[in-house]
Amino acid sequence: MKKIDLRNEMKEKLAALEQPEYEQYSYMIANQLFKQSMWMDAETIGITISRKPEVDTWQIIRKGWELGKRIVVPKCEPSTKEMTFRVLTAFTQLEKIYYHLFEPIEKETEAVAQKEIDLLLVPGLLFCQNGFRIGFGGGYYDRYLTTFTGKTASLAFSFQVVEKLPVEDHDIPVQTIMTEKSILYPTSN
Repeated sequence: MKKIDLRNEMKEKLAALEQPEYEQYSYMIANQLFKQSMWMDAETIGITISRKPEVDTWQIIRKGWELGKRIVVPKCEPSTKEMTFRVLTAFTQLEKIYYHLFEPIEKETEAVAQKEIDLLLVPGLLFCQNGFRIGFGGGYYDRYLTTFTGKTASLAFSFQVVEKLPVEDHDIPVQTIMTEKSILYPTSN
């Protein structure tokens, strides 16, 4: 199956997820994350602002703030397909840009160097057990991960993890995948 077909199929499955399941599974995934040393040890955490039906990251950001962690969120540059992470201290520092995605307002937030991010939560639509993923098609994270040296993890509903995905030479696996049912450590093998 082609990536575009896999993406479309998963988008349909995600859209069919009922609100109670979405809320419960997102809560369970967040709790899996909060128990991990990669979360507990991280001072600066890179995370996207989720949009339903992605795993809810708003609650994770709140928890990070409560624990005194520095939360940084991506600002995408469509012309170069690159992104920078900016410190977020309040949800009011967000604005809707393209595709109805929330991004940090540049004049209200400060950019952070890649080497300062201890843990990067990498979004995606599909994941396979060896850590590879299919994202939303922009390639922003693929480019960012080529030089990223911190810890990486992805949050997914269990049905988003499949046995096998098409992998390209430039694809970089994440180190951990957390679902409401389990935690996979694909790159530790």
